[in-house]
Amino acid sequence: MSYVDGFVLAVPNEKREVFRKHADDAATVFKENGALSVMECWGDDVPDGKVTSFPMAVKCRDDETVVFSWIVWPSRDVRDRGMKAVMEHPSMQPDTNPMPFDGQRMIFGGFVPIVER
Repeated sequence: MSYVDGFVLAVPNEKREVFRKHADDAATVFKENGALSVMECWGDDVPDGKVTSFPMAVKCRDDETVVFSWIVWPSRDVRDRGMKAVMEHPSMQPDTNPMPFDGQRMIFGGFVPIVER
């Protein structure tokens, strides 16, 4: 059964293209290490909530946009090995390729699909 990593983050609007390139470069490394697909989505219709919302969850500022991302892996085992390799990859190091967003406000987690078509 496949395995999915999900991410929600806030990216400064002025860094949209920098983020897109960063994400595209990272997607290549994820795919080289077993990921089946990588999706990065720039928020378009992401309302503020009263109790909870994507913007609230990542403390999105007025000059930022919520990004919703996921990576599909063939299995948890492939994900664990692949993610380890990705984190050790030279092009993924903060001094080589700094994240164009505040990683402390990123939400992430691994998920087991319960419906997959």
